[in-house]
Order: sequence, then C-alpha cells, then structure tokens
Amino acid sequence: MRDKKTTYNGLLIEVQMRSRLQHAWATAVETVGTFLQQSLKASQGSADWLQFFALMGSAFALRERTPLVPGTPTSKAELVREIKKYTRQLDVQKKLNTYGAALQALEEAPVNLRRARYFLLDLRPSEGKLTIWGFDGRELDRAMSEYLNVERSLEGPGSEAVLVSVESLDLLKRAYPNYFLDTRVFLDAMKATISD
Repeated sequence: MRDKKTTYNGLLIEVQMRSRLQHAWATAVETVGTFLQQSLKASQGSADWLQFFALMGSAFALRERTPLVPGTPTSKAELVREIKKYTRQLDVQKKLNTYGAALQALEEAPVNLRRARYFLLDLRPSEGKLTIWGFDGRELDRAMSEYLNVERSLEGPGSEAVLVSVESLDLLKRAYPNYFLDTRVFLDAMKATISD
C-alpha cells in the first residue's frame, strides 16, 4: 500500500535502539541534566557528573560485553573504586531519588499548579522535603526572585533550588514518561555494580 500523502516523503528519521541498561543510563543523564540545568547529554556541564556517567557507561558496557567508554579504567576493580568515589562525592542515590520524587510530585500536582508555566522546586533531601511553587507565564520575574530567595536559604547536603519552565505538566510527562521508574532501574544497576 502506498502513502497517498506526500507530506513526509523524503524526510529522514532517527531510530534509537537501546538495551534496558542503556535506556536507564540515558534517562538518568537527562534527569540530572534537567535538574542541574546543564546539557550533560551533550557532554556539557559538571565534570564530576560527566565522569560519573562515563564510568557507569563502562560498567554497563562490561555487563553487556560491549566496548568501554574511552578514558575510563579497563580494570573492573578500578572502575568500581572510581564509581564508589563519585557515588559518595555526588550523593548520587539521594539526588536521583529526590529528583524522581520531585517529578512524581509534579505529576500529582493540584489543579492550581497544573496551570503553571514555571515551577520552583525546593529540594531538601536530608530533611526528606520537597516544596513546589507554580507561577503562570506572566510571573517569570517573580519566579526568578523566589528562586534566588530559596537558593540563599539552602542548607544541608544535596539541597537544591530548581526552576523549571514547561508549557504544561502534560508536556513534561510526555517528554519524560518514566523518570522515576527509569531512575530506579539505573539506581538498582548502580548498586549492583558497586556491590560486586
């Protein structure tokens, strides 16, 4: 059967084929990049986070018997030692759990937040606390001001203020449909790697 509409004829498409671990890794990179407001997936941003994800990429490659990420240890023992170091230094488990909880909380937001365009998240993992404020499209200045106030008040390890701009919560959900679940898969694989 031939397509009668020519609208898409001649266009190229990209198809990504990933293993479950590769998908979990990519989702974790995007999750951290979103909350740090850095383009980690384009190899830009925090050198420590980039190194951590390179190390985890090699750990997953070892499990899947594929080539290691260049510039990472080739010895499994050394690789695990480095992953443990960065896991502690970056407080990876706590941050990914908190980011996942933040996205889940946004998804379950009350109606007044669902109409917001800007979301200010006050993440305080050591207190087990997440506070979310919503601002409409005309309140960017107010959102930025509140963001700076929250950022000045942060205390405790892993505490962060994050200002996220999305057209709607539905778009955020569509863009990152399984953040919490995929972050959990990544964390489980990370724990398995460092406990080997």
